[in-house]
Amino acid sequence: MTVSGTSTPSSAPTTDFELEIDGMTCASCANRIERKLNKLDGVSATVNYATEKAKISVAADQTDIDTGVLIATVESAGYGAKEPRRETGPSSGAPDAEATDPVALLRRRLLISALLTVPVVLMAMVPALQVESWQWLSLTLAAPVVVWGAAPFHRAAWTNARHGAATMDTLVSIGTLAAFGWSLYALFLGTAGEPGMTHPFSFAIERTDGLGNIYLEAAAGVTTFILAGRYFEARSKRRAGAALTALLELGAKEVAVLRDGTETRIPIDDLAVGDLFVVRPGEKVATDGVVEEGSSAIDAAMLTGESVPVEVAPGDGVTGATVNAGGRLVVRATRVGADTQLAQMARLVEEAQTGKAAAQRLADRISGIFVPIVIALSAITLGFWLGAGAGAATAFTAAVAVLIIACPCALGLATPTALMVGTGRGAQLGILIKGPEVLESTRTIDTIVLDKTGTVTTGTMTLTDVIAAPGEDADEVARLAGALEYASEHPIARAIASGAEERVGTLPAAEDFANVPGLGVQGIVEGHAVLVGRVRLLEEWSQYLPGELALAMAEAESEGRTAVAVGWDGEARGVLVVNDVIKPTSAAAIAEFQRLGLTPILLTGDNETVARSVATEVGIPLSADTVIAEVLPEDKVGVVRRLQQEGRVVAMVGDGVNDAPALAQADLGLSMGTGTDVAIQASDLTLVRGDLRVAADAIRLSRRTLATIKGNLFWAFAYNVAAIPLAVAGLLNPMLAGAAMAFSSVFVVSNSLRLRRFR
Repeated sequence: MTVSGTSTPSSAPTTDFELEIDGMTCASCANRIERKLNKLDGVSATVNYATEKAKISVAADQTDIDTGVLIATVESAGYGAKEPRRETGPSSGAPDAEATDPVALLRRRLLISALLTVPVVLMAMVPALQVESWQWLSLTLAAPVVVWGAAPFHRAAWTNARHGAATMDTLVSIGTLAAFGWSLYALFLGTAGEPGMTHPFSFAIERTDGLGNIYLEAAAGVTTFILAGRYFEARSKRRAGAALTALLELGAKEVAVLRDGTETRIPIDDLAVGDLFVVRPGEKVATDGVVEEGSSAIDAAMLTGESVPVEVAPGDGVTGATVNAGGRLVVRATRVGADTQLAQMARLVEEAQTGKAAAQRLADRISGIFVPIVIALSAITLGFWLGAGAGAATAFTAAVAVLIIACPCALGLATPTALMVGTGRGAQLGILIKGPEVLESTRTIDTIVLDKTGTVTTGTMTLTDVIAAPGEDADEVARLAGALEYASEHPIARAIASGAEERVGTLPAAEDFANVPGLGVQGIVEGHAVLVGRVRLLEEWSQYLPGELALAMAEAESEGRTAVAVGWDGEARGVLVVNDVIKPTSAAAIAEFQRLGLTPILLTGDNETVARSVATEVGIPLSADTVIAEVLPEDKVGVVRRLQQEGRVVAMVGDGVNDAPALAQADLGLSMGTGTDVAIQASDLTLVRGDLRVAADAIRLSRRTLATIKGNLFWAFAYNVAAIPLAVAGLLNPMLAGAAMAFSSVFVVSNSLRLRRFR
């Protein structure tokens, strides 16, 4: 699909393209495709490994570059490309979705390979199981694993080789094929195929011709272990793209349009700029627009972070996907489709995720250096022994032994075992870690940006104080006000009603209830004419606040809280204070962040007064750098980018739709599990319990898990590197190779299991 348009005025006009990329196995593949595309004149491309898409901008004057040229360029780099499929609706999910789902295919490949590999490994390592012709049974079981199970690695290794690159796939492919190929040679042309052949336990260092040695368990075992690692990576990678789907699903699906004075329900895609549409209480606003008729309170917390609902009246703007919490509205659409704020936020999330595509797995980094060295060493070994006149069999045995010992089973276990144990322990503590690439940034995080609403605070309005006028009973003020507000759907009204109910018990019924737009509510409760709302509403009925109540109201508002006046029977009787309450654990969490060496920054769409009040209460030092208020969703991304440009490594904690782009942009995104699906999908770590202290635990656990992975990778290589000199010298027999692999694997697993003791 080609999308044309012009860029910002500061840059030249461009035509934008999007392609789906096939065949990428690691982030270095994405980088290679990017470099290839960016070599074309007038082309600027970014490739997102997580979503497997390329976004390409072509200068308008490059008329000879079209979709076909771009696809051919990607294919020349060794990968597949195609235009994105046009979704046809809900039915496009198709019954055979699992048959084409890459994660499902990988899971099937892993399960079949594991079932075939287990008996092969057991027969090789347990002499008691080496029955008559066991080696031929091993060949029968191992062959499908090495040929079919490892096919993705062989394809990727071939692609990399054609472009002069070496990755983890190269190491796996060469090592498994070398082990399998030598096993075939030994079985058919050597002595390994003879009836009664066994692999006894022997740790003697001696030179052999290798004709009685088979390495089928190494070939099948390495394949299965690496497949397991790839499966866990693919499963977590798929979730990255779900953020965009979840974000776009927030919008309304249908809308009631006013045409010739009658309401007609149409799909949201058919709505046009200038159309009038109706939004009833509790419904989502269909798209961005301006209120033409009616007044209400709009709950925009998910999009803007504003904890207090916004009152709107004719002439005020409203945003798509926000919720109408009050009366009926008639809105004129001003932006639809890709121009809406929600669609712009989806683009921000995708752009931020694309920027993270350069993260590479540690094993790929190491193997990029290690693989060429091992291949060269194997070739040198072969040449040396041939030149020394030791014979072809001995020379090939030594050369193949170098390749086999350099492809350790433990390398396949290093990342997934630490990740599985670390994520398992994290889940027990209420922390969900999405994948190994998440852990890399936790070590260097020095700044933590905190959303206010729903993260530091509860995100819901709560009745926190009842101030009665002299001579009045506070419980009675709460009871009558709560009874009247019980009939209202306004979020502040609901907070007052539930708070009063908790305080005094069952509330009486209200009669003649009426909503006064923009001011409050009025009605009859137990024979009393009750007013609840702004001071202006009471003053219209000549009910003026005495000095004590006026002072209490001013003090509450100066602290960023919401104060509501209450009066009945001709007199002002009290003030109710409603607030988005700070979570009881937030202050302790801030202190823990500071102990971890992190600088906390409060970032919110709420006003400056509220933000500074919250910061003071939780222990964040007050300054222009640490308290940033009245920030729009797109500006949150800008704040994170600015901090990153200043050289900081930024973690972001949030829970709302408005936080999703910033969570994706941050070096480490942490979402509250009590928040929206979009925030959870856009983040790297999810805090299930919604307790901010868990964020500190998450960073500590991530750092510990990363350290364990690095330790595992070191020892996975170290055991085998130590044995390479023996292989070069032709002194490595099968049992020494098997023992080195088994011992390194046992060490890696036991090292990973230490994460279970994390507190």
